[in-house]
Amino acid sequence: MAYTPRSLRRTTLLAGVVAGLSLLTACGSTDGHTGPSVKVSGTAAPATESSPGSAPHKSVASTASTPDGGTKTSAAKPATTSPDGGTRTSATSSRCHTSELRASVGRNDPGAGQENFPLVLTNKSARTCTVRGYPGAAFVNASGGQLGPDPKRSSGTPVTITLRPGGSAWAGLTFSNPEISGARTATPAALLITPPDERAHLKVAWTAGAVPVGGNSSSVFLTVFRPGTGA
Repeated sequence: MAYTPRSLRRTTLLAGVVAGLSLLTACGSTDGHTGPSVKVSGTAAPATESSPGSAPHKSVASTASTPDGGTKTSAAKPATTSPDGGTRTSATSSRCHTSELRASVGRNDPGAGQENFPLVLTNKSARTCTVRGYPGAAFVNASGGQLGPDPKRSSGTPVTITLRPGGSAWAGLTFSNPEISGARTATPAALLITPPDERAHLKVAWTAGAVPVGGNSSSVFLTVFRPGTGA
């Protein structure tokens, strides 16, 4: 076996390393990347987040193109969901206001020494509304001055009465016959009727004669509203 000098062995090893590096460089791309690019198909839908305290709800997703050529998925909120997570509802009726009503006094239905008149409110508006509870009432003279104290309320359970256009509700106005009770009397020119929870009143001519305004058994009583006209 022939002897190879140490300097020759080093030169040969160095040349091998250089040749290996050249081979690796030739296998790479010429644009500076270390390997071919890979395209991933498909897009990921963005995550959706519910506001704190709101109940989860189903939604219909819609897809739109983004400026970079991708797609964006958004969740469509139901039309009935309000910003606070509740549900919007529209009321079909509300309290009847004085301007929407017409007042009248029905026929007296006396009995057992009592005089009983139905106070009738009729919905003259084009919408449905409600009445609930007791009316306000006051007898007045021709000058508008009140005759006697305010009527008292008889015991009863108020109910909500829905009045469609043209519908009516009635409440009873009752007092003892003055000729029997001996109460002091006066003859009113009108009766002022105030619908429940309203401030404005309706004026109705009073044609039923004298009413008690003082002395024994002079109290006038009102009942809660009921459906109908009381006839």
